[in-house]
Amino acid sequence: MGTKKMFSNSLQIAWKDLMELFRNRMGLVLLILMPVFMMTMVGYIYPSETTLNQVPIAVVNEDAGFGGVNLGSTFLSTLNMINDNASMVTIINAESLEDIRQMIETGDAEGGIVISSDFSSNIVNGQQGTVTIVTDPSNPQLSTMIQAVLSQVFEGMGTVMAQQNIAEQLGITPDMALAAVKPYDIQIEKSDESYFTFVAPGIMALTVMMSVMTGLPAAISHEREIGTLDGMMVAPINRLSVILGKTLAQMARGILQGVLILGLAMVLFGVTVHGNILLVFALLLLGVFSFVGLGVVLTSFAKDQETAVMMMTTIMFPMMFLSGVFFPIEQMPWFMQTISQFLPLTYVADALRKVMVLGADIPALTSELSILIVFGVAMIAIAVPVFKRAMTR
Repeated sequence: MGTKKMFSNSLQIAWKDLMELFRNRMGLVLLILMPVFMMTMVGYIYPSETTLNQVPIAVVNEDAGFGGVNLGSTFLSTLNMINDNASMVTIINAESLEDIRQMIETGDAEGGIVISSDFSSNIVNGQQGTVTIVTDPSNPQLSTMIQAVLSQVFEGMGTVMAQQNIAEQLGITPDMALAAVKPYDIQIEKSDESYFTFVAPGIMALTVMMSVMTGLPAAISHEREIGTLDGMMVAPINRLSVILGKTLAQMARGILQGVLILGLAMVLFGVTVHGNILLVFALLLLGVFSFVGLGVVLTSFAKDQETAVMMMTTIMFPMMFLSGVFFPIEQMPWFMQTISQFLPLTYVADALRKVMVLGADIPALTSELSILIVFGVAMIAIAVPVFKRAMTR
């Protein structure tokens, strides 16, 4: 009977918190709008394409030619033919390298191509011709994309030229010449997933975490300030019931926002859940469970709601960047990777990615599930005595 009564009291407290949320029209609207704004902004900020599309590129042909032949012009003609089909760039003629840099500064071009003055003579004499790619250093992301795409195109053009020359010199077929130029055929298993597919599960976990961490100051500190929490403390109910009730209410808030984010990701940005959708929601629930105990502990130490909010923000801000939500943890310095291993958000985001992107099932999530369960139970075990002590102050 004691356990049954404890859970009954927890449900009543959770229902009370949810009713307060639903009565607060503005709070309810913001609860819905926050994940909508976050998902749409992040979704449109991160590029879904990995190729160039009509990017303005300035071109300078400094090739002086050799023996009446100007291979620089041939190079540009071939580039124009490829670009007519792919529409990668918008080619703009420039006078010099300095002219290209000025066009980049004024925003008239995002990059440039310079063909060296000895381009033809070097190639005719069996040496490499030089093509310089110039990009905007103030936009590293676009610069990296321009360099990668143009380098790939130029390498392909060079391969075709070498293939034709060898075929003519040796009197062999173009296919045999290609095997001599490129002995390896690299096959890449392509995926339709964009970088946003990586970000979406992390955003889901982050938003749920933020919902819990921002909701707890109002659920505990604010009620303590206005005196309603004292009424619960003097009532004949277990202190654990209060924490469980607050936990259930925050879990309901988090799941509501998680459903909104998942729906937006699927409808607006074409994110596909390859795994079990029920497992996705189970992971969100487990994530909320792991965050609530930590939130209760922090809120219990705060004297008022303002201090509690500041403490939550201090914890959330570094967790946002160190948990692999926006950037892969493997690209971080070693000491940041070490810190990320102690953050529950890391394991929620990683588990969600495995399910949504890779279609993983429970056996593949053993380590993440174990860590989240242990972390959640440990924090709840710490939160109960800390909460009791805070309520007696």
